[in-house]
Amino acid sequence: MAKHFLLLNLIVVSFCCAVLAFESSPMQDFCVADPASTVKVNGLACKDPKSVISEDFFFSGLHLAGNTSNTFGSKVTRVNATQIPGLNTLGISLARVDYAPWGVNPPHTHPRATEIFTVLEGSLQVGFVTSNPENRLITKVLKKGDVFVFPIGLVHYQRNVGYGNAVAVSALSSQNPGVISIANAVFGSEPAIATDILAKAFQVDETVVAQIQSKF
Repeated sequence: MAKHFLLLNLIVVSFCCAVLAFESSPMQDFCVADPASTVKVNGLACKDPKSVISEDFFFSGLHLAGNTSNTFGSKVTRVNATQIPGLNTLGISLARVDYAPWGVNPPHTHPRATEIFTVLEGSLQVGFVTSNPENRLITKVLKKGDVFVFPIGLVHYQRNVGYGNAVAVSALSSQNPGVISIANAVFGSEPAIATDILAKAFQVDETVVAQIQSKF
């Protein structure tokens, strides 16, 4: 009995020490990214606070429309710690998304962030798919001023359902949300995923897979 009690105490002490060793809040006012640093950390190394200037917290250009003359008819303009070094360690970033008429932001995921999405102009059909086994599509048509949330890691998309241009702004809960475009990841990986694997996964002939892969 005494041995069990001692073991329990050791577990509690170890857990408490681990909790005390972790600090979820920043330990300084800011940690402006230093892209020149060779130090590898989870994020970017901090530059000397004495060398920080206002430009480290500033970005200009989000009022400019993105070029939607591409296959998808959409353009994402990102504002993260690369564009604003002062965002480093603060756990947030932003993006402007422009859509040509009937343009799409194709299915993708953000492995490190939840996204809150606000329509500024136009009408957009948005949706995300829940995880296995349900794979349920949650979708809605948004108009100017509407807000929608895409939960972290779930596949989601947007499509302009209007005859004019559309604009939206996304806020993401990471300084580096990451983007995995589903089609690019599956059919455009380097090296390529074997056609027989994809043929079985998508239940199509290998020639169909090869044809799709040739587009990436």
